[in-house]
Amino acid sequence: MPGGGHCPDCGSTELVEDSHYSQSQLVCSDCGCVVTEGVLTTTFSDEGNLREVTYSRSTGENEQVSRSQQRGLRRVRDLCRVLQLPSTFEDTAVAYYQQAYRHSGIRAARLQKKEVLVGCCVLITCRQHNWPLTMGTICTLLYADLDVFSGTYMQIVKLLGLDVPSLCLADLVKTYCSSFRLFQASPSVPAKYVEDKEKMLSRTLQLVELADETWLVTGRHPLPVITAATFLAWQSLQPSERLTCSLARFCKLANVDLPCPASSRLQELLAVLLRMAEQLAWLQVLRLDKRSVVKHIGDLLQHRHTLVRKAFRDGPAESDAGEEEQQGRGQGPGQGKEEVASSSLGPPEGKRPASPALLLPPCMLKPPKRVCPPPPISTATGDEDISDSEIEQYLRTPQEVRDFQKAQAARQAATGGSNPP
Repeated sequence: MPGGGHCPDCGSTELVEDSHYSQSQLVCSDCGCVVTEGVLTTTFSDEGNLREVTYSRSTGENEQVSRSQQRGLRRVRDLCRVLQLPSTFEDTAVAYYQQAYRHSGIRAARLQKKEVLVGCCVLITCRQHNWPLTMGTICTLLYADLDVFSGTYMQIVKLLGLDVPSLCLADLVKTYCSSFRLFQASPSVPAKYVEDKEKMLSRTLQLVELADETWLVTGRHPLPVITAATFLAWQSLQPSERLTCSLARFCKLANVDLPCPASSRLQELLAVLLRMAEQLAWLQVLRLDKRSVVKHIGDLLQHRHTLVRKAFRDGPAESDAGEEEQQGRGQGPGQGKEEVASSSLGPPEGKRPASPALLLPPCMLKPPKRVCPPPPISTATGDEDISDSEIEQYLRTPQEVRDFQKAQAARQAATGGSNPP
C-alpha cells in the first residue's frame, strides 16, 4: 500500500483497496479486517477543501427522518398521484409537510391529525395554484372527519404564515358537478334523467350567480347551494318528466351525498324565482307556485338582472314615481274613462300596491331567536354584610336633620295645643 500502514488486528502491512458496492474500502488481505469504512458523503466545507469525510462524521447521520415523517411524505406523494397533480404541486406539498413537521406541536400530535396534515398540504398547494379541489374530496379520499380537517387546515395556514386564496365559486361548481353520474345512461339512471353536461353546467352557474346576488351564498357553505341549484337546473331542462323527482332521489341517482341544508337552500331559491316571476307580464296571469315556476327558469334567467332589480331594488322608487305622475296630471275630457279602466285592472281605490321585499341576507330577514336568560334568583337572608355606600343612603344630610327637627317640634306643639293640661 502506498504511504505505509498496518492492520490494527494482526499488524500485517498487506492492505489492499476493495470496492464494495461502489464504496472504496481499505481491507487487510491476511485477516480480512476493514481498516477504513469508506467515503459515503461529505460536508459542504470539506468539499471545498477536497477532504474526504466518513459517514459517521458526515451531516447525513444527524438528519435522520423519523418513521412517521417518512410515512407522511409517502402519503403526500401518493395523494398527489391519485389526484393526477403536476410534479411541481407534489414538490410544493412535500415542502409544506416538511415545514409543518418541524414544529413540536405537529410532531407530538395524534396519528389522526398527522393523517389529516397530508391532505391539508395538498389542498393548500392546489388553492395557491388555482387548482379546483374541494375539502370534501380530500376528506373522502383520506376517510377523514371534516371538522378535524378544517381545524387542522386553519392551524397549518396560520402556523406557516401562508397566503391561501379562496376557491373561485365557478371553479367549485364545475368540479362538483363533474362528479354527478347523470351525463351518461347506466342501469341505475333511466334515459329520461340523463342530461347533457354542458347545458346543465351552464344553467347551474347562472342559478348559483343568482343565489350569490340575492345573499343566499354569503356566509354559508357553498355545497348545499350548489346542490340545490344543480337540482333546479336539471329539472328545468326537461320539467315534464322530472318535476316528480325529489331532491333526495336526485342525489341518489347522481351518487352524491345530500347536504343537510340543501332543502332549505332549495326553498330560498324557489322563493327568489317566484319574486322574479311576478315582474314578468306573461307570467303574472299564471299564478305560479314553487312547483310550476321551475318550467320558466330559462325565461327568468334570461332577464335575470332586470328582474332582480325590479323585484328587490327599484320597486319602491318606481311606485312612488308613478303616483306622483298620476297626481300631476290634469283632469282631461277622457280622464273618467281612464280612471275606470285603471281601477278595473289595478288595485282597489285607497289601497297602495304592495312594495317589493327588501334585498337583505336571510339572517337579517329571519333573525334567530335569542335565548332570554332567566332572572337571577334572590337568596337574601338578612344576614349579609352592608356596604359603606348602602349605609350612606340611610344617613340624613344636615339640612334633612334640621327639617326633621322642625317637623318634630311642630308636631309636639300641635299635640300640646289640642290637649291642654
